[in-house]
Amino acid sequence: MNHGHLILSLDFELYWGVHDKKNISSYLDTISNVHSVLPQTIDIFDSYDICGTFATVGFLFYSDLNELLAALPNEKPAYLDKTLSPYEKLSQLPEDRLLFASDLIQKINRSKRHELGSHTFSHYYCLEEGQDKSAFKADMEAAINCAKKENIQLKSIVFPRNQVNANYLEVLEEMDFNSYRGNENSWFYSPQKGSDESLFKRGLRLLDSYFNISGHNTYSVEKQNIGLYNFPSSRFLRPYSSSLRWFEPLRLQRILKSMEYAAKNNEVFHLWWHPHNFGSNVEMNFLFLKQILEHYTLLNAKYGFKSVSMSGLVDKLNNS
Repeated sequence: MNHGHLILSLDFELYWGVHDKKNISSYLDTISNVHSVLPQTIDIFDSYDICGTFATVGFLFYSDLNELLAALPNEKPAYLDKTLSPYEKLSQLPEDRLLFASDLIQKINRSKRHELGSHTFSHYYCLEEGQDKSAFKADMEAAINCAKKENIQLKSIVFPRNQVNANYLEVLEEMDFNSYRGNENSWFYSPQKGSDESLFKRGLRLLDSYFNISGHNTYSVEKQNIGLYNFPSSRFLRPYSSSLRWFEPLRLQRILKSMEYAAKNNEVFHLWWHPHNFGSNVEMNFLFLKQILEHYTLLNAKYGFKSVSMSGLVDKLNNS
């Protein structure tokens, strides 16, 4: 590649990605707002010529619970921690607006510049105890099938909770996936099961959003003949926090400087977030995003920095 690239990937999951279902009431408004936030995101992307990758939980493809129940795979993950399984909650679900998004998926798909990727079928946790490769394969087959009904071929995947399981990549390759989002190189971003998470690691990741602790996390990518392409995350776009508002200039500069580093050095900068992260403080979050995209416009004009989807970058590499 003779210029750098910007990847923006969004983990689209609604209710299915809430880690602690016991506290779902605190997420209701934020998740519900995705139905207005996501179309606004698409419109802003289009206005700045941005190609987004929307990694979508397969459950969202359906319109109601009856449709979903008819499509469930026969083999399901047997997590030791039952609270991780959405199948354990199917009789205790909130309103459909928090569960399904077939209309939003169709809106993404109508815009030919954006990619619908996979966030697995059931928001599958690939490193948690009890699940295995066989259940993962069944989950991904269900994800592929629900996408096919919308004439969508899934090519890229984002692992829920960033639990990249290297042992499962061969399953994805057999299913014609071509890329996944890996993790930053620093040890406090390494893939792990939930029980290995710690406040210390979370604290370091928070600080890293404001101060350059782990580096720019940009990288070059070369054409390869076998295997899935790994397009690791460079930065999580944390949502606006009123308690940290005085540090907003640092959060912005952390991202802009890394973008510029990637543009100058012909590397990739990969920024990601969830649509529901913009569900609170909507105006402030979109203002922040627009500042990022304005900077992208400058880098595009000055260095040829290009926006690409994950599978779009694979196509560029394979055609180079």
